[in-house]
Amino acid sequence: MKNEDFNLLTESLQQAIDYKQGNKKAARSTVLAIDVPDYNAADVVAVRKKLSLTQQGLANVVGVSTRTVEAWETGRNKPNGSARHLLYLLGKDERILSLLKA
Repeated sequence: MKNEDFNLLTESLQQAIDYKQGNKKAARSTVLAIDVPDYNAADVVAVRKKLSLTQQGLANVVGVSTRTVEAWETGRNKPNGSARHLLYLLGKDERILSLLKA
């Protein structure tokens, strides 16, 4: 092991110990901002069909009612907050759906 790798590992371990002992500022953290688009009715339908889900199935996955999904798909409402983020992630990689089923 290289000396610089050892030093990095030692520093990381010390941060973990400090964090465990209550020094929450000791640990490094990274914040990732994701630019999530707005979803219109056609976008919601496209994500649902890509996942081969019914409206009820999508509602279960996203954690909303079937009526909410119906409202999104007819354009009466738009997904926001967590639902919008989850639709974005599911639309990018449908393998996420298998993680949610586990």
